[in-house]
Amino acid sequence: MTKPTVAVFFGGRSVEQPVSCASGSGVAQALRERGYDVTAIGITRSGEWVRLPRDAAFAIDGAAPLPEITADSGKAVAVELGPGASPMADIAFPVLHGPYGEDGTLQGLFEMADLPYVGSGVLASSVSMDKEFTKRLLDAEGVPQGKWAVLKPGEELDAQAVVDELGLPVFVKPARAGSSLGISRAKSGAELAEAVAKAREVDDKVVFEAAFMDVREIEMGVLATLDGELEVTYPLEVLAMGEDGWFDFDAKYLDNPEPFNLKPDFPEGVAEQAQELARKVFRLLDCRDLARVDCFLAPDGTVYLNELNTMPGLTPMSGVPQAFAAAGTSYEELVERLVTLAAARAGRA
Repeated sequence: MTKPTVAVFFGGRSVEQPVSCASGSGVAQALRERGYDVTAIGITRSGEWVRLPRDAAFAIDGAAPLPEITADSGKAVAVELGPGASPMADIAFPVLHGPYGEDGTLQGLFEMADLPYVGSGVLASSVSMDKEFTKRLLDAEGVPQGKWAVLKPGEELDAQAVVDELGLPVFVKPARAGSSLGISRAKSGAELAEAVAKAREVDDKVVFEAAFMDVREIEMGVLATLDGELEVTYPLEVLAMGEDGWFDFDAKYLDNPEPFNLKPDFPEGVAEQAQELARKVFRLLDCRDLARVDCFLAPDGTVYLNELNTMPGLTPMSGVPQAFAAAGTSYEELVERLVTLAAARAGRA
């Protein structure tokens, strides 16, 4: 059977563009190695789309500037999208992180264009991108989470109220962003205003999360199968921590070549508890194809949800690909399975 052609989209308008560049170029190369005809489309910070040359490669390297798509990275593309238009590919593979890509906006464009795509749909992408609404929905379903609060756009910070409700320290996060960008760990009421200002450089809505003490941070990849089941990886443990004691951007991408323990020891039943929680959250949020579920393991053995990412980092060294590789699914096999899922959903497999 002829393999579908694939257009891989990466870059984007969000502050997470460097991670998307590294993820997307890795996906494009892996699919080419599996025999797919791949078109790589880079999206600049200003929203221009450029067709990237076949040998374009991007990586996050601590010794080099962070990668970025620019207007001269390739040839500008006039894209025909819409039912009846000549498609650029059979399947779209959006590897964008954050707003304007992971939040349902690009997925909505593909839906209107009748272009099948990899990953979660519009609603799941949008809800999962917004930490406030993810937490509200999952609180209603009884999913164990830490205490939290939200500061809406235009609202003034009442630092004492936040401290009274959540205690200290408290994490201050942009409500709709990832890759640990814009996040601070405030250790006093006086630090909250500065943390809010930093978060609002990324998003004007801010979420506060009570910091768990003495917990282990774990992650799982969730991958759908053609028969509707969910494969969940064994929980990996995050080992790398930044200077302030949490898994910040530098710890994730720049300072630690091996930030994970892929086979940590857990008390009896903990891994299974975490995997079942990952399955539950994936289905509650109506996700498709792939997600990463981040959790905290408390000293008493309780697993609490941290967050879910509908398009996790997909560089070969990212947590989800490493976890699947440890389970016997190579990076190339993982990205091919995602294309197969989208193709089957569209009746093109």
